[in-house]
Amino acid sequence: MSRMLQVLACGAVVFPGLFFAFRKILPCVFKHWSDADVVLVSERLVSSIHAAMATTAGAVVVSSCCGNVINDRHWLATYFVIWYGVPYMTYDIFAMYLSHYYRFHIKGHEDYKQHSLRTINSFVRKEFLLVLHHIALLTILLPVTLFFKPPVGGLFVLFLVEYSSSFVTIGKVLLQLSLQDSWLHKLNGGMVLFTFFMCRIALFPFMYWMYGRHYGIPLYSVPFHLPLSANLGNSCILAPQVYWFVLLCRKGYRLYQRSRSPASSPTADTAAVTDSSKDD
Repeated sequence: MSRMLQVLACGAVVFPGLFFAFRKILPCVFKHWSDADVVLVSERLVSSIHAAMATTAGAVVVSSCCGNVINDRHWLATYFVIWYGVPYMTYDIFAMYLSHYYRFHIKGHEDYKQHSLRTINSFVRKEFLLVLHHIALLTILLPVTLFFKPPVGGLFVLFLVEYSSSFVTIGKVLLQLSLQDSWLHKLNGGMVLFTFFMCRIALFPFMYWMYGRHYGIPLYSVPFHLPLSANLGNSCILAPQVYWFVLLCRKGYRLYQRSRSPASSPTADTAAVTDSSKDD
């Protein structure tokens, strides 16, 4: 237990520590960036690091239990959620609030001259879906992981969905570097859509297909062989992913239309595909 608490404390220090370090380093490198720019990119960089850690953990778990991802167990599947998932989700709510605050503070909004209950309430209302997503993971995923100890198939999806977050982060950084019209930004936008769809949407029917293959039943009948709670839980996780993916596609289509219009200016395209999604 003491060892677990030590690692948990390490996770609680790592992410705020990285965020603080990036906030100190970035203004020295990019002197023209505002506080809002620095906070936003710092938040995204830490998010990318967590995404890389979660994806690596997911790959290790799946490769170690490739014989039976439905019933096999792996210690990393449980403890990564406790050691690093919980500290990150807690930190990220605070980091998202800071990004929201400085974005409006730099614009001179009267209500954002200092932190207050009004600014917190505005943040919660504007980012309600993301805040709810984080709180649900903390209040539902953690108890399930601690007390019910789900098999590998119940957790590896939650790790692999983070893969797309790295490309979202790259998109934000390219925007801050004024490279929104470069081929690299366009390529990254395509990767955002592809990885988001594969890792956050297509992964769910793949999980059902793996279950059906394991028990020798067709894909269409798998939902009827699972408990109602499992189907509802998957639906609750999948629904916001589909919503965010639709927003990404709309944003990408608008940017494509602007790029084909001779009247569009480069500054009009600063809203990238990645603006429609945060990552979790």
